Amino acid sequence: MIAMDDKLQSGRWPDLIERIRARTTARVLADRSGAAYRTGTQLELRHAHAAARDAVRAELDVERDLGPDFVQQWKLLSVSTMAASKDEYLRRPDLGRRLDENARNKLVEQCPANADLQVIIGDGLSVTAVSAQVPRLFPLIDQMARSRRWMLGQLVAVHYCRVGVINDVGELLKPKVVALLIGERPGLATAESLSAYMAYQPRLGHNDSNRNLISNIHSRGVSAEAAASRIIGLAEQMMQRQNSGVELKEDLPPPKWLK
Repeated sequence: MIAMDDKLQSGRWPDLIERIRARTTARVLADRSGAAYRTGTQLELRHAHAAARDAVRAELDVERDLGPDFVQQWKLLSVSTMAASKDEYLRRPDLGRRLDENARNKLVEQCPANADLQVIIGDGLSVTAVSAQVPRLFPLIDQMARSRRWMLGQLVAVHYCRVGVINDVGELLKPKVVALLIGERPGLATAESLSAYMAYQPRLGHNDSNRNLISNIHSRGVSAEAAASRIIGLAEQMMQRQNSGVELKEDLPPPKWLK
C-alpha cells in the first residue's frame, strides 16, 4: 500500500496510475483510509480469499466443469490417483503423484501408446482454473497438433492430480511428449490460472528438473491462443532435441518493448 499526498487523495488518480492498474491483477497503488485499506479494497480481498479457498476445496466433476459436449466430443477418459479424497490429497501430496490400479488398467486398455503428444487434464489446486481455461485451450492444442500431423493420445482427466503423475503416464503409454494442464494454487489475484507442465518421455524418477512449465494461463495473463502456440512450439522443440527440463530453453519471440 502506497501513501498518496493530499492532492492525489482529493482529486482523480492520474491516467498513468490507471494504466498501470490495468496491466496487472496485483493490487498496486491501492488507496487508503487512514492507515487501512478502503472498504471496497477490503471487500475485494475477502472475496478473492473466499474464491481461492473454494477453488482448492472443490471436487472436479467433468460433466459440470468441462461441459457434456466437451466430454462427449473428446471421449474424455476420467481416472484418479491413489488419493481417495480431497482431504487425503491435500495431506498426502505423494499419493497425488501416482495413478491408482484402476487408472493404470484403464490407460493401458483404452489409450493408444507411442503418441507424439499426450495431453492430461489435472484438477490440481484449482478446479476453477480447469473449468475456465481447458474448454477453450485444448481444442486449440488439438488443431495445431493435427496441422503438424502428430498423433495425439486419448485425452485423460485425472482427479486428485499432482504434477508427478506425468511419470506414471509416461511409463504406461510411452508418448514422446506429455503435457499436463493443471490448476495452479490460487492467490488473491485470480483463482482461474492454469499451468501446463511438459516433459519429454517422462519416466519414474524424473523430477521438476526434467520438466518445462508454462504458467499464468488466464484471461489477464497468457491467453489460450498464446498458451496453445507455446505448448505446441515447446513440444516441437522437445521432439527435435529429444530432451526437456533444464537442458531445454523455450524459444520465445523477443518482447514488444525490445523491438
